[in-house]
Amino acid sequence: MTNYDLLIKNGTIVTAESSIQGDIAIKDGKIISVGTSLEGTATKVIDATAQHILPGLIDTHVHFNEPGRTEWEGIQTGSRSLAAGGVTTFFDMPLNSTPPTINKENLALKSALGDEKSIVNPRYWGGLVPQNIADLKGLHENGVIGFKAFMSPSGIADFDNADDETLFKGMKEIASLGSLLAVHAESTVICDQLAQEKIAQGKTTARDFVESRPVISEIEAVRRIISYAEATGCKLHIVHVSSRKVVEVIKEAQARGVDVTCETCAHYLALTVKDLEEKGAIAKCCPPLRDQDEVDELWAAVANGEINMLASDHSPAPASMKVITDNYFEGWGGISGAQSTLNVLLTEGYSKRNVPLEKIVELTATNPAKIFGLANKGTIAADYDADLTIVNLNESFELKQEDLLYRHKHSPYIGKTFTGKVKTTIVNGNVVFENDEIVE
Repeated sequence: MTNYDLLIKNGTIVTAESSIQGDIAIKDGKIISVGTSLEGTATKVIDATAQHILPGLIDTHVHFNEPGRTEWEGIQTGSRSLAAGGVTTFFDMPLNSTPPTINKENLALKSALGDEKSIVNPRYWGGLVPQNIADLKGLHENGVIGFKAFMSPSGIADFDNADDETLFKGMKEIASLGSLLAVHAESTVICDQLAQEKIAQGKTTARDFVESRPVISEIEAVRRIISYAEATGCKLHIVHVSSRKVVEVIKEAQARGVDVTCETCAHYLALTVKDLEEKGAIAKCCPPLRDQDEVDELWAAVANGEINMLASDHSPAPASMKVITDNYFEGWGGISGAQSTLNVLLTEGYSKRNVPLEKIVELTATNPAKIFGLANKGTIAADYDADLTIVNLNESFELKQEDLLYRHKHSPYIGKTFTGKVKTTIVNGNVVFENDEIVE
């Protein structure tokens, strides 16, 4: 009789293709077998009766700010927050760290810290900035998941936004490496000019801030970067789209054969301008939150398969930087949401809008694994990594400040009631979160 490390019994196993009742046997960090009434003994047995087993989420977009700005978050608290939210793999962005991840030496610094401190699987983006085109090959050869550029100012002094020449030359190099470029796509000209006009007129409300970064700013930048992708042959990924109108531009390019994908984030599916008005900088981000009609249209795009993946864009900062008085152009922008992505999707999508669990799995695990080449992740099948999340869809809870594992315990989701609770998170066959506690 086979002896396993872990045996999960009697759960509903969800993949992008189907949901079935069954068991999962795990040994040496791998899924050995998936089936019904599996025979064998195990060091640990989990009874998942009346619970759902999902592939662990892959959060392709987080800012953990280490090394150098660890006081903003850090890999230790960030990875534990992800584990509590059912995430088993993250991709950390290259900016906010000091030094930023723009060469192989800086990547080595960050990677060593990730190996030491993370309780989930860490991967890293490399940056594309005007100064580092010669460094892209070294970053690629040392394992970055892809490259990230800002088409508008990043807000970080040592991570410059990429001008058009940098984007074009960088994309030619990235294409030659067989990698991809992810971009923050907002028009600097549109956003800067509108912001200057608003401020000069003394118009600094939440609505004024949102109007200074309109959807057309995203559309202009996306059209421009898609034209560069067509000219260079570079694979392209558009991060945090806030409107279905942006997705439609991407769909048109896909129909022409452009290799371009996109993501949206949980906050664009759960929050509106009203939340920004009520909560202040805790709900400030760029692109900004939109109105309810945009939220509804984004959900329609999700359900219709127009969006490739969902991420958190967890972008924390100390509370002292999240203060707005009467000027919404002040105060650091960035939403802390890494722990709540699955909760949002299960509540706003599955529970309220009947988005199938299979679609949520596709967008949070299967598609990210395929698009970014994680060969053994993203689904539940024999020989795949044992990265799993067990959730109870019948359990609801109100998110409280003390529930958050972030370094800075603020979030626009505090006080919200969520349907569906993460019970267990398993990384490479090891239980790292169980019964509301991190398992070291």
